[in-house]
Amino acid sequence: MDNLGILIPLAPFLMVCFIVWTKHQSKMAELRIKETAEKAAQYVSHTSELEERVRVLERIVTDKGYDVASQIEALRDARKVEALIDASEKELRK
Repeated sequence: MDNLGILIPLAPFLMVCFIVWTKHQSKMAELRIKETAEKAAQYVSHTSELEERVRVLERIVTDKGYDVASQIEALRDARKVEALIDASEKELRK
């Protein structure tokens, strides 16, 4: 009986703690959902880029009117330019 007498005055404090904890858990779940959505968007973007690269390669391989070596070199040159642009943008952000 003595233990029950101690819990009665603590009940409001315990309820407040429980409410704060459930709100915190809810916010954490929302943050996880947002993070998952962002990752999914990144995967979609990456997949789109890969699909485009495959389309280009298919076009190069199947189109007999083009010189394959010159097409591959053109792609390499374009990637070098993109890499230089990305590097300079990163430097500017710092």
